[in-house]
Amino acid sequence: MDRVEFDSAEFRKSSYSPPSNGGCVEVAQRDEVVAIREAKDPDVVLMFSKRDWNLFIKGVKDGEFD
Repeated sequence: MDRVEFDSAEFRKSSYSPPSNGGCVEVAQRDEVVAIREAKDPDVVLMFSKRDWNLFIKGVKDGEFD
């Protein structure tokens, strides 16, 4: 999937991001691709397959990166 395809995507703010400082992580999903970006720099988008993203989240929850 191309970066341009996420230009019109609806990114949602992480529930763990602080509400007041504007620095938050936003996530959008299209088909089998998950995109994340920093709200302060929306032109930089990291894209992952849905499978890889789910493995990353599982690793975080399991404490793999502590």
